[in-house]
Amino acid sequence: MTAPVMSAVVVSPGSVALVGAGPGAADLLTLRAYACLQQADVVLHDLLVSPDVLDLLPPTTERISVGKAGGRHSWAQSDICALMVDKARAGLRVVRLKGGDPFVFGRGGEEMEALVAAGIAVQVVPGITAAVGAAASLGFPLTHRDHAHSCIFVTGHLQHDTLALNWSALAQPRQTVVIYMGMTGVETITRELQAAGLPADTPVAVVRYATRPEQQVWTASLATLPQLVKERGLAPPSLLVIGTVVGLLAAQG
Repeated sequence: MTAPVMSAVVVSPGSVALVGAGPGAADLLTLRAYACLQQADVVLHDLLVSPDVLDLLPPTTERISVGKAGGRHSWAQSDICALMVDKARAGLRVVRLKGGDPFVFGRGGEEMEALVAAGIAVQVVPGITAAVGAAASLGFPLTHRDHAHSCIFVTGHLQHDTLALNWSALAQPRQTVVIYMGMTGVETITRELQAAGLPADTPVAVVRYATRPEQQVWTASLATLPQLVKERGLAPPSLLVIGTVVGLLAAQG
């Protein structure tokens, strides 16, 4: 068996690569992502990037944590974009390392727009998003002929203490709903989905640290989810997976 052929990946001086770090496990990085990390002069990384991934960086690479946690934004998005532009204009090879995939609830689109507007060359390297990593590592599918003909990814991040989602679209039968950043809005999510017609006994999984050695998963029904969150003290960052496919996880024991 021959080794995989890698494309000539180059992070040019004065450019930025928006790189997906995947769901956590370092060996789930793409070959292209790894190549970008090895070439980077400076890496701006999120808090969700696992230590195992950061350990792959050369010792000479500058590391800057620009993460946001639990609503406490240590870095404003505008400041992150400005820092990327400044570092690139200084002639450095810049990697913006984001948990999961840069374009799945990672604000990668906003960062790309800011870089393009500033005249900075930018490339995007995809990563395995948390939902796909969680399903694979735990052994339940996101789609299944007998359970779910579709899968929807949404963000449950509260804005101004409200959560405005198309609840009727999310409550459709034979569908898997994955909610990122939904832990602070669990009460609203469970109430509104049931009001829109999703059965109270619909299985739900809460996944934390997907694919990492410390991965954890809890299961409940839609009706009992708030109680589970309260009793176990569950908090972000965690992923909610809602749908009968979660029952396949429970069936595995």
